[in-house]
Amino acid sequence: MKIIDAKDKTIGRVASQVAKMLMEKDSASYTPNKTSTQQVQIINASLAKINFKKKIEKEYTRYSGYPGGIKYQTLGDLISKKGYGEVFRKAVYGMLPKNTLKNQRMKNLIIKD
Repeated sequence: MKIIDAKDKTIGRVASQVAKMLMEKDSASYTPNKTSTQQVQIINASLAKINFKKKIEKEYTRYSGYPGGIKYQTLGDLISKKGYGEVFRKAVYGMLPKNTLKNQRMKNLIIKD
């Protein structure tokens, strides 16, 4: 298990590092068509460095598929409702390649506040 400390680091820097580890691009035995059993753990997620301006202005969008079904949620609202772990999960999820291995790789991610 690989451990990454998120204390005093930005969300994007940690997420890109985790995405590389989940794809095993940091090892010599990298194969793009296979998922690894290596788990990656993020610790101190609540101590990550987030600007106050970003908490207000950063928006996540969802769409239900119905007319008028678009919903917006700010970063601050997401943190208050689901915690810092969900923020890191969304960031890493967006950085992984869009293929069938994405969900298998996300199961190897563990986030501790």
